[in-house]
Amino acid sequence: MEERVYKTMNRAGIANIVLGVITVVVGLATGVLLIINGARLVSGKSKLLF
Repeated sequence: MEERVYKTMNRAGIANIVLGVITVVVGLATGVLLIINGARLVSGKSKLLF
């Protein structure tokens, strides 16, 4: 019985670590894309007319 609980907790821990790593990678990629797009907007600011 205790072994089943241990295995279940182990799988849940592994799943949480994997999801955490995926979240960090997606967050970093999104941040980089936002910075690049923001830099493009700032560099093209002089071309905008209202």
